[in-house]
Amino acid sequence: MSTEATSPTPRPGILDISAYVPGKEHAPGVAKVHKLSSNETPLGASPAAIEAFQKAAFQLERYPDGQATLLRDSIASVYGLNPANIMCGNGSDELLGLLCTVYLGAGDEGIITEHGFSVYKIQIKAAGGTPVTVKEKDCRIDVDAILAAVTERTKIVFLTNPGNPTGTYIPVSEVRRLQAGLPKTVLLVLDAAYAEYVRTNDYEAGVELVSSSRNVVMTRTFSKVYGLAALRVGWMYAPQAVISAVNRIRAPFNINAPAIAAASVAIRDLGFIERAVAHNTEWMEKVVDGLKEIGLTVTPSVTNFVLIHFPDAEGRRARDADEYLTQRGYILRAVSGYGFPNALRMTIGTQEACEGVLAALRGFVSRLA
Repeated sequence: MSTEATSPTPRPGILDISAYVPGKEHAPGVAKVHKLSSNETPLGASPAAIEAFQKAAFQLERYPDGQATLLRDSIASVYGLNPANIMCGNGSDELLGLLCTVYLGAGDEGIITEHGFSVYKIQIKAAGGTPVTVKEKDCRIDVDAILAAVTERTKIVFLTNPGNPTGTYIPVSEVRRLQAGLPKTVLLVLDAAYAEYVRTNDYEAGVELVSSSRNVVMTRTFSKVYGLAALRVGWMYAPQAVISAVNRIRAPFNINAPAIAAASVAIRDLGFIERAVAHNTEWMEKVVDGLKEIGLTVTPSVTNFVLIHFPDAEGRRARDADEYLTQRGYILRAVSGYGFPNALRMTIGTQEACEGVLAALRGFVSRLA
Protein backbone atom coordinates (compact mmCIF):
# COMPACT_ATOMS: atom_id res chain seq x y z
CA MET A 1 0.00 0.00 0.00
CA SER A 2 1.31 3.47 -0.87
CA THR A 3 2.17 5.77 2.03
CA GLU A 4 2.47 8.85 -0.17
CA ALA A 5 0.80 11.89 1.39
CA THR A 6 -2.30 13.13 -0.41
CA SER A 7 -2.56 16.51 1.31
CA PRO A 8 -0.34 19.00 3.17
CA THR A 9 0.89 17.55 6.45
CA PRO A 10 1.45 19.61 9.62
CA ARG A 11 4.94 19.36 11.02
CA PRO A 12 5.47 16.76 13.76
CA GLY A 13 3.95 17.71 17.10
CA ILE A 14 1.25 20.11 15.88
CA LEU A 15 -1.55 17.54 15.90
CA ASP A 16 -0.52 16.51 19.40
CA ILE A 17 -1.52 19.92 20.72
CA SER A 18 -4.91 20.12 22.43
CA ALA A 19 -6.69 23.26 21.27
CA TYR A 20 -7.70 25.88 23.83
CA VAL A 21 -11.29 25.39 25.00
CA PRO A 22 -13.00 28.61 26.12
CA GLY A 23 -15.80 28.73 28.66
CA LYS A 24 -19.30 28.11 27.37
CA GLU A 25 -21.50 31.09 26.55
CA HIS A 26 -25.01 29.78 26.00
CA ALA A 27 -27.78 28.19 28.03
CA PRO A 28 -30.27 26.80 25.49
CA GLY A 29 -33.89 27.47 26.30
CA VAL A 30 -33.14 30.08 28.98
CA ALA A 31 -34.55 33.56 28.45
CA LYS A 32 -31.88 35.51 30.35
CA VAL A 33 -28.29 34.33 30.64
CA HIS A 34 -25.63 35.56 33.05
CA LYS A 35 -22.24 34.64 31.60
CA LEU A 36 -19.79 34.29 34.48
CA SER A 37 -17.33 31.98 32.75
CA SER A 38 -14.79 34.32 31.14
CA ASN A 39 -13.79 36.78 33.88
CA GLU A 40 -15.27 39.73 32.02
CA THR A 41 -16.03 42.89 33.99
CA PRO A 42 -19.75 43.48 34.66
CA LEU A 43 -19.29 47.25 34.29
CA GLY A 44 -18.42 47.10 30.59
CA ALA A 45 -15.95 49.58 29.11
CA SER A 46 -15.27 53.18 30.05
CA PRO A 47 -17.70 55.54 28.27
CA ALA A 48 -14.68 57.61 27.21
CA ALA A 49 -13.10 54.52 25.64
CA ILE A 50 -16.32 53.72 23.79
CA GLU A 51 -16.41 57.27 22.43
CA ALA A 52 -12.82 56.96 21.22
CA PHE A 53 -13.66 53.66 19.55
CA GLN A 54 -16.61 55.22 17.75
CA LYS A 55 -14.53 58.16 16.50
CA ALA A 56 -11.98 55.76 15.06
CA ALA A 57 -14.70 54.33 12.82
CA PHE A 58 -14.43 57.39 10.59
CA GLN A 59 -10.92 56.41 9.46
CA LEU A 60 -11.30 52.70 8.79
CA GLU A 61 -9.69 53.07 5.36
CA ARG A 62 -6.32 53.83 6.98
CA TYR A 63 -3.81 51.34 8.32
CA PRO A 64 -3.26 51.58 12.07
CA ASP A 65 0.00 52.87 13.52
CA GLY A 66 2.21 49.79 13.37
CA GLN A 67 4.02 50.86 16.52
CA ALA A 68 0.86 51.65 18.52
CA THR A 69 2.60 54.85 19.60
CA LEU A 70 -0.46 56.49 21.17
CA LEU A 71 -1.19 53.43 23.28
CA ARG A 72 2.41 52.87 24.31
CA ASP A 73 2.68 56.51 25.33
CA SER A 74 -0.51 56.26 27.39
CA ILE A 75 0.70 53.13 29.18
CA ALA A 76 4.09 54.73 29.79
CA SER A 77 2.48 57.86 31.21
CA VAL A 78 0.22 55.98 33.63
CA TYR A 79 2.96 53.65 34.92
CA GLY A 80 5.99 55.93 34.59
CA LEU A 81 7.74 53.72 32.04
CA ASN A 82 9.89 54.21 28.96
CA PRO A 83 7.71 53.65 25.87
CA ALA A 84 10.68 51.98 24.18
CA ASN A 85 10.33 49.09 26.63
CA ILE A 86 6.64 48.55 25.88
CA MET A 87 5.18 46.37 23.14
CA CYS A 88 1.48 46.00 22.42
CA GLY A 89 -0.19 42.96 20.97
CA ASN A 90 -3.42 41.36 19.83
CA GLY A 91 -4.19 40.38 23.40
CA SER A 92 -1.43 39.24 25.71
CA ASP A 93 -1.86 35.79 24.12
CA GLU A 94 -0.10 37.00 20.98
CA LEU A 95 2.82 38.33 22.98
CA LEU A 96 3.15 35.06 24.91
CA GLY A 97 3.29 33.21 21.62
CA LEU A 98 5.88 35.56 20.16
CA LEU A 99 8.10 35.09 23.21
CA CYS A 100 7.93 31.32 22.75
CA THR A 101 8.76 31.63 19.06
CA VAL A 102 11.77 33.81 19.79
CA TYR A 103 13.23 31.94 22.76
CA LEU A 104 12.22 28.30 22.24
CA GLY A 105 13.13 25.64 19.71
CA ALA A 106 13.36 21.89 19.38
CA GLY A 107 14.79 20.37 22.57
CA ASP A 108 14.20 23.48 24.66
CA GLU A 109 11.99 23.40 27.75
CA GLY A 110 9.44 25.87 29.07
CA ILE A 111 8.33 25.57 32.68
CA ILE A 112 4.67 26.03 33.60
CA THR A 113 2.82 25.40 36.84
CA GLU A 114 0.18 22.81 37.57
CA HIS A 115 -2.83 25.12 37.39
CA GLY A 116 -1.35 27.76 35.06
CA PHE A 117 -2.97 29.26 31.96
CA SER A 118 -3.36 26.47 29.37
CA VAL A 119 -2.24 28.76 26.53
CA TYR A 120 1.36 28.50 27.81
CA LYS A 121 1.51 24.79 27.01
CA ILE A 122 -0.01 25.39 23.58
CA GLN A 123 2.48 28.13 22.72
CA ILE A 124 5.48 26.17 23.98
CA LYS A 125 4.53 23.16 21.87
CA ALA A 126 3.74 25.33 18.85
CA ALA A 127 7.28 26.73 19.02
CA GLY A 128 8.71 23.21 19.05
CA GLY A 129 9.61 23.24 22.73
CA THR A 130 8.73 20.87 25.54
CA PRO A 131 6.43 22.01 28.37
CA VAL A 132 7.52 20.97 31.86
CA THR A 133 4.73 21.14 34.44
CA VAL A 134 5.58 21.57 38.13
CA LYS A 135 3.23 21.03 41.04
CA GLU A 136 1.67 23.86 43.01
CA LYS A 137 1.22 23.80 46.78
CA ASP A 138 -2.28 24.42 48.11
CA CYS A 139 -3.29 26.09 44.84
CA ARG A 140 -0.27 28.41 45.02
CA ILE A 141 2.89 28.61 42.94
CA ASP A 142 5.78 26.71 44.54
CA VAL A 143 9.02 28.57 43.82
CA ASP A 144 11.19 25.72 45.10
CA ALA A 145 9.44 23.26 42.77
CA ILE A 146 10.08 25.55 39.81
CA LEU A 147 13.75 25.97 40.65
CA ALA A 148 14.14 22.21 41.08
CA ALA A 149 12.71 21.66 37.58
CA VAL A 150 15.24 23.91 35.84
CA THR A 151 17.73 22.11 33.58
CA GLU A 152 20.26 23.19 31.00
CA ARG A 153 17.43 22.94 28.47
CA THR A 154 15.17 25.42 30.29
CA LYS A 155 14.74 28.62 28.30
CA ILE A 156 11.55 30.17 29.67
CA VAL A 157 9.41 30.11 32.83
CA PHE A 158 5.77 31.23 32.82
CA LEU A 159 4.32 32.55 36.05
CA THR A 160 0.65 33.49 36.31
CA ASN A 161 0.46 35.83 39.27
CA PRO A 162 -2.32 36.07 40.40
CA GLY A 163 -3.16 32.59 39.19
CA ASN A 164 -6.03 31.50 37.00
CA PRO A 165 -8.25 29.60 37.84
CA THR A 166 -7.03 29.58 41.45
CA GLY A 167 -7.17 33.33 42.13
CA THR A 168 -4.19 33.01 44.49
CA TYR A 169 -0.89 34.89 44.35
CA ILE A 170 2.65 34.74 45.64
CA PRO A 171 4.24 37.83 47.22
CA VAL A 172 6.90 39.87 45.48
CA SER A 173 9.56 38.43 47.79
CA GLU A 174 8.90 34.96 46.35
CA VAL A 175 8.93 36.25 42.78
CA ARG A 176 12.28 37.93 43.43
CA ARG A 177 13.62 34.75 45.00
CA LEU A 178 12.61 32.84 41.90
CA GLN A 179 14.29 35.33 39.57
CA ALA A 180 17.46 35.30 41.65
CA GLY A 181 17.59 31.51 41.52
CA LEU A 182 17.13 31.21 37.76
CA PRO A 183 20.07 31.15 35.35
CA LYS A 184 20.48 34.55 33.69
CA THR A 185 19.79 32.88 30.34
CA VAL A 186 16.27 31.84 31.36
CA LEU A 187 13.45 34.26 30.55
CA LEU A 188 10.94 34.74 33.39
CA VAL A 189 7.52 35.80 32.08
CA LEU A 190 5.22 37.35 34.68
CA ASP A 191 1.65 37.19 33.45
CA ALA A 192 -0.20 39.81 35.51
CA ALA A 193 -3.57 39.77 33.76
CA TYR A 194 -5.44 40.37 37.03
CA ALA A 195 -3.00 42.74 38.73
CA GLU A 196 -5.43 45.66 38.83
CA TYR A 197 -7.72 43.77 41.20
CA VAL A 198 -5.09 42.90 43.80
CA ARG A 199 -5.27 44.90 47.02
CA THR A 200 -2.51 43.37 49.17
CA ASN A 201 0.64 45.21 50.19
CA ASP A 202 3.05 42.38 49.39
CA TYR A 203 2.11 42.03 45.72
CA GLU A 204 3.82 43.58 42.69
CA ALA A 205 2.85 42.98 39.08
CA GLY A 206 6.45 42.96 37.90
CA VAL A 207 7.32 46.50 36.78
CA GLU A 208 10.10 46.92 39.33
CA LEU A 209 11.64 43.52 38.63
CA VAL A 210 11.64 44.09 34.86
CA SER A 211 13.29 47.47 35.36
CA SER A 212 16.11 45.97 37.40
CA SER A 213 16.66 42.76 35.40
CA ARG A 214 17.63 41.61 31.94
CA ASN A 215 15.69 38.34 31.89
CA VAL A 216 12.20 39.33 33.12
CA VAL A 217 9.12 40.28 31.10
CA MET A 218 5.71 41.39 32.40
CA THR A 219 2.54 40.94 30.34
CA ARG A 220 -0.78 42.70 30.93
CA THR A 221 -4.20 42.80 29.30
CA PHE A 222 -7.06 45.19 28.58
CA SER A 223 -9.56 42.31 28.57
CA LYS A 224 -10.36 42.31 32.28
CA VAL A 225 -10.81 45.42 34.41
CA TYR A 226 -10.79 47.73 31.36
CA GLY A 227 -13.65 45.86 29.70
CA LEU A 228 -12.09 45.69 26.23
CA ALA A 229 -12.05 41.91 25.76
CA ALA A 230 -13.73 42.20 22.35
CA LEU A 231 -10.89 44.35 21.02
CA ARG A 232 -8.05 41.97 22.02
CA VAL A 233 -5.40 44.32 23.40
CA GLY A 234 -2.45 43.34 25.53
CA TRP A 235 0.98 44.74 26.30
CA MET A 236 4.30 43.75 27.73
CA TYR A 237 7.05 45.60 29.52
CA ALA A 238 10.44 44.11 28.77
CA PRO A 239 14.18 44.80 28.50
CA GLN A 240 15.20 46.47 25.25
CA ALA A 241 16.96 43.34 24.00
CA VAL A 242 13.71 41.35 24.31
CA ILE A 243 11.67 44.09 22.61
CA SER A 244 14.18 44.22 19.75
CA ALA A 245 14.13 40.46 19.24
CA VAL A 246 10.34 40.11 19.33
CA ASN A 247 9.82 43.10 17.05
CA ARG A 248 11.63 41.20 14.29
CA ILE A 249 8.78 38.69 13.99
CA ARG A 250 5.81 40.72 15.21
CA ALA A 251 3.19 41.37 12.54
CA PRO A 252 3.49 44.99 11.33
CA PHE A 253 -0.12 45.97 12.11
CA ASN A 254 -0.99 43.59 14.93
CA ILE A 255 -3.43 45.95 16.71
CA ASN A 256 -6.30 47.61 14.90
CA ALA A 257 -6.84 51.37 15.07
CA PRO A 258 -10.14 51.39 17.03
CA ALA A 259 -8.50 49.13 19.64
CA ILE A 260 -5.53 51.47 19.95
CA ALA A 261 -7.82 54.47 20.33
CA ALA A 262 -10.08 52.85 22.94
CA ALA A 263 -7.28 51.34 25.03
CA SER A 264 -5.31 54.60 25.02
CA VAL A 265 -8.27 56.32 26.68
CA ALA A 266 -9.33 53.42 28.89
CA ILE A 267 -6.02 53.20 30.73
CA ARG A 268 -6.22 56.89 31.64
CA ASP A 269 -9.79 56.72 32.99
CA LEU A 270 -8.70 56.08 36.56
CA GLY A 271 -12.10 56.92 38.02
CA PHE A 272 -13.78 54.21 35.97
CA ILE A 273 -11.13 51.66 36.95
CA GLU A 274 -11.58 52.53 40.62
CA ARG A 275 -15.34 51.96 40.35
CA ALA A 276 -14.80 48.60 38.66
CA VAL A 277 -12.37 47.48 41.34
CA ALA A 278 -14.63 48.74 44.13
CA HIS A 279 -17.58 46.78 42.73
CA ASN A 280 -15.42 43.67 42.52
CA THR A 281 -14.11 44.06 46.05
CA GLU A 282 -17.59 44.52 47.48
CA TRP A 283 -19.15 41.59 45.69
CA MET A 284 -16.19 39.27 46.07
CA GLU A 285 -16.63 39.51 49.84
CA LYS A 286 -20.39 38.99 49.62
CA VAL A 287 -20.09 36.05 47.25
CA VAL A 288 -17.40 34.30 49.27
CA ASP A 289 -19.35 34.78 52.50
CA GLY A 290 -22.50 33.51 50.82
CA LEU A 291 -20.78 30.43 49.41
CA LYS A 292 -19.33 29.56 52.80
CA GLU A 293 -22.75 29.94 54.43
CA ILE A 294 -24.10 27.46 51.91
CA GLY A 295 -21.38 25.05 53.00
CA LEU A 296 -19.15 25.18 49.93
CA THR A 297 -15.36 25.45 50.02
CA VAL A 298 -13.74 28.43 48.33
CA THR A 299 -10.11 29.07 47.41
CA PRO A 300 -9.16 32.59 48.64
CA SER A 301 -8.93 34.91 45.63
CA VAL A 302 -7.40 38.35 44.96
CA THR A 303 -8.83 38.52 41.43
CA ASN A 304 -12.29 39.05 39.90
CA PHE A 305 -13.23 35.37 40.12
CA VAL A 306 -13.53 32.67 42.73
CA LEU A 307 -12.86 28.93 42.60
CA ILE A 308 -15.73 26.96 44.17
CA HIS A 309 -15.15 23.36 45.29
CA PHE A 310 -18.01 20.88 45.52
CA PRO A 311 -18.47 17.71 47.60
CA ASP A 312 -17.38 14.46 46.00
CA ALA A 313 -20.82 12.91 46.39
CA GLU A 314 -23.41 11.69 43.93
CA GLY A 315 -25.61 14.53 42.74
CA ARG A 316 -23.51 17.19 44.47
CA ARG A 317 -20.41 17.29 42.27
CA ALA A 318 -19.28 20.24 40.15
CA ARG A 319 -20.76 18.79 36.97
CA ASP A 320 -24.13 18.46 38.71
CA ALA A 321 -23.95 22.05 39.93
CA ASP A 322 -22.89 23.22 36.47
CA GLU A 323 -25.93 21.61 34.87
CA TYR A 324 -28.24 22.94 37.59
CA LEU A 325 -26.93 26.49 37.23
CA THR A 326 -26.94 26.46 33.43
CA GLN A 327 -30.58 25.43 33.39
CA ARG A 328 -31.28 28.59 35.38
CA GLY A 329 -29.21 30.87 33.16
CA TYR A 330 -25.99 31.05 35.20
CA ILE A 331 -22.92 30.00 33.23
CA LEU A 332 -19.81 29.28 35.27
CA ARG A 333 -16.50 27.80 34.08
CA ALA A 334 -15.76 24.11 34.39
CA VAL A 335 -12.04 23.77 35.21
CA SER A 336 -11.34 20.04 35.06
CA GLY A 337 -8.78 20.79 32.35
CA TYR A 338 -6.85 22.85 34.90
CA GLY A 339 -6.66 20.05 37.44
CA PHE A 340 -9.90 20.78 39.30
CA PRO A 341 -12.41 18.13 38.20
CA ASN A 342 -14.77 18.94 41.06
CA ALA A 343 -14.75 22.74 41.01
CA LEU A 344 -16.29 25.64 39.09
CA ARG A 345 -14.83 29.10 38.55
CA MET A 346 -17.22 32.00 38.97
CA THR A 347 -16.58 35.52 37.72
CA ILE A 348 -17.82 38.32 39.97
CA GLY A 349 -20.66 39.76 37.92
CA THR A 350 -23.45 42.24 38.47
CA GLN A 351 -25.37 42.36 41.74
CA GLU A 352 -28.24 40.52 40.03
CA ALA A 353 -25.93 37.78 38.75
CA CYS A 354 -24.10 37.30 42.05
CA GLU A 355 -27.29 37.14 44.09
CA GLY A 356 -28.84 34.82 41.54
CA VAL A 357 -25.95 32.33 41.67
CA LEU A 358 -26.02 32.26 45.46
CA ALA A 359 -29.77 31.65 45.47
CA ALA A 360 -29.44 28.93 42.85
CA LEU A 361 -26.64 27.20 44.75
CA ARG A 362 -28.69 27.26 47.94
CA GLY A 363 -31.39 25.45 46.02
CA PHE A 364 -28.84 23.03 44.55
CA VAL A 365 -27.42 22.10 47.95
CA SER A 366 -30.75 21.96 49.82
CA ARG A 367 -32.55 19.80 47.26
CA LEU A 368 -30.58 16.75 48.39
CA ALA A 369 -30.50 17.59 52.10
